[in-house]
Amino acid sequence: MRIAGVELGGTKCVCVLSQDGATIVEARRVDTTDPETTMAAIEEALDQWRGFDAIGIASFGPIGIDATSASYGHITATTKPGWANTDVAGRLQRRYDVPTAFHTDVVGAGLAEGQWGAAKGLHDHAYITIGTGVGVGLISQDKPVVGLTHQELGHVRPVRMAGDDWPGICSFHGDCVEGLASGPAIKARAGVAANEIAEHSPIWPQVAHPIAQLCHTLVLTGIPRRIVFGGGVALGVPWLLPMIRRMLDESLGSYGDRSLLGNLDAYIVPAALGAEAGPLGAILLGQHALG
Repeated sequence: MRIAGVELGGTKCVCVLSQDGATIVEARRVDTTDPETTMAAIEEALDQWRGFDAIGIASFGPIGIDATSASYGHITATTKPGWANTDVAGRLQRRYDVPTAFHTDVVGAGLAEGQWGAAKGLHDHAYITIGTGVGVGLISQDKPVVGLTHQELGHVRPVRMAGDDWPGICSFHGDCVEGLASGPAIKARAGVAANEIAEHSPIWPQVAHPIAQLCHTLVLTGIPRRIVFGGGVALGVPWLLPMIRRMLDESLGSYGDRSLLGNLDAYIVPAALGAEAGPLGAILLGQHALG
């Protein structure tokens, strides 16, 4: 079972090949520039491995995942210049004529963390990335949770922290979670990157609060048995997750059966697979394409 995987990110793309559906034997990095240049480079990489049985694509979004829709396989209303309405999955499926699966990069990473990483052994979990953007992948019974489309929970509007009226930077929603807590949002608010801000800066509670509100929302869906955090901000700021845990605890209060969550130190955890989560997730999507 040879599976090709494509992790298409906003700044780079990683193309990989697996011979067994579990390990990567070859990999090639491609810069994400304009759509035609990037897609041609992806095809050049995959052409070297022709003969694979399926392709899994884990892409930045928003994307079309409804196979009955004309937008299926496309990147849709993205903020990345030039990429709106780009056909990704259809183009690769036509070129290689193999089963092809297409989902978000956060879902791919979430699948990998469930199979081999920080949510191993759990069939239901959530993966949140805090980096250039804020994205959420919900996994239930080892499969992505889908309905009308994929989750866009990074764009929910949280209850604002008392006294914080900063407007946020999301071009669509202003003060959604992504507009308040992504890496670019932190830099816009502070004037410096997240890794340059001291631990006791008043900015950190203002960043942690909307993320804790996002976790509150996820807990109330009744799905995740664990929430796994990835991305440069979440993994690069060691005091952020403890602050999120405390704020989540305060926000939930005594509502519901809190014993289900257990110790929040074990409920909200950092990702374990690092940069391999996305490419491995693309391989798992390729397995799903084979049924």
